[in-house]
Amino acid sequence: QEIRSEFNNVIDWLRERACARQHGMGTKLPWDDGWIVESLSDSVIYMAYYIVAKFVNDGRIHPAGLSDEFFDYIFLGKGVVYAISESSGISVDIIDEIRSEFLYFYPVDSRHSGRDLVPNHLTFFVMNHIAIFPDMHWPRQIVVNGSVLMHGSKMSKSMGNIIPLRKAIKEYGADPIRLAIVISSELLQDADFNMDSISGLQSKLESFYRTCDLLKPKDQPDDVMNAEDRWIIAKLQDMIRHVTESMEKMRVREALHKILFEFESDIGWYVKRTTAKNRHNNNNNNSGVQYKIHSTRVAMLSPFAPYAAEEMWARLGHSGLVSQSEWPKLVPGDVDSVAIQSEDLLRSTMNDIAKILKVTKITPKRITIYTASNLKFTVYGAILEMILNGQTSMGVIMKGLLADTELAKIKRDPGFVQKTIKDILSEPVQIREARRAGCDGFDEKQFLTSELTQLASMEFDTQIVVFCEEDATIYDPKGKAKHSRPFKPAILID
Repeated sequence: QEIRSEFNNVIDWLRERACARQHGMGTKLPWDDGWIVESLSDSVIYMAYYIVAKFVNDGRIHPAGLSDEFFDYIFLGKGVVYAISESSGISVDIIDEIRSEFLYFYPVDSRHSGRDLVPNHLTFFVMNHIAIFPDMHWPRQIVVNGSVLMHGSKMSKSMGNIIPLRKAIKEYGADPIRLAIVISSELLQDADFNMDSISGLQSKLESFYRTCDLLKPKDQPDDVMNAEDRWIIAKLQDMIRHVTESMEKMRVREALHKILFEFESDIGWYVKRTTAKNRHNNNNNNSGVQYKIHSTRVAMLSPFAPYAAEEMWARLGHSGLVSQSEWPKLVPGDVDSVAIQSEDLLRSTMNDIAKILKVTKITPKRITIYTASNLKFTVYGAILEMILNGQTSMGVIMKGLLADTELAKIKRDPGFVQKTIKDILSEPVQIREARRAGCDGFDEKQFLTSELTQLASMEFDTQIVVFCEEDATIYDPKGKAKHSRPFKPAILID
């Protein structure tokens, strides 16, 4: 869609200059042989030619028999096949086979080419198809891409920055080269090909392969999963949705980046969580979940790195080819809103502790976490609902809270309302929706007590204690607990 206006501009210009050459390659105009139809406009239905060419190349038909009547029948369905067979010397069966192949392969589903060809070749491609063929055979899509640069410069023999394709494939492999080009830019941008990036992508594929080699088909997720299992499965669904949307919009760099890099960060967090629970060294392992998520990643990687993906697919124990498998589908039941918001809370709390330690430069003897009261959670839910319904005014939101007898108690702490509005507005819509779905009944203190203590003890090598600000036996020498907000616990480091 981004390039459509450029085609419109070219078509307006071509009204005056459709045939503008008097020398060079091209077909002479029948009514004035001083002018030619340039080759860039005269060679744009070769997709149809491909269908006929193979029958010539394998000797089943001879070029001498290819009359105008023959092409009218093959491409337009005009004429009587028996008469064409008799005049051309080509059997009826072969003519009908060629016609069937044309009908099978046409229309062109997707034509890919460079942006520099929009002012001529690609526009003529559209115009000639429309002029010659019925609309059922008109092209369905044109995808335009930028050029490929080498270290920021245009490739040129004189500059010595051209690498023969066969040599590059022999040295680095086809998949790393393909990934290096795709990951460098989106379609309309020039791709800056960098040899250094190939090595990094090669290592990434090798690491991915080794992981797949360790997982076996017998590994299946347990019926009862841990909090971190439910979270990574939900994140997997999020990746499927994002990558599918990106591919449908032809944003291939965005899709590949999500598969290879962004989701890698989620896997890293998942591994940290399972390691903290020592799940690798007992029967409560995580190999079944790993098998599921890596099988999905390999299937989605297949269009980008087909050779490596087939090897990984085989190592995972799948039958058949990954290129012939179904594209991963969204499973709504795998999206656990509570798991998403819980893990987000855990990660943000860990990050907050790390930031405090970095700023204060102290060695902690004990870390105390304070979670918000039940009233604050109830008010948070009401504010969240109002914001999701489009209301962001502090005055209007406060008025809505005061209209409820229970929620009106928060009037003693207007600062909490203001900060909560800011908290919610700073979060992505996806997180807001997850919290709307999973806020009711979520016990923040219980979750942090069960999930944070082991993880933080491993990370910061100290004791972790969690209190709710309403606890009767709370340890709060510096009055930190009153500053806690839902999903924003207060932190004290001794």
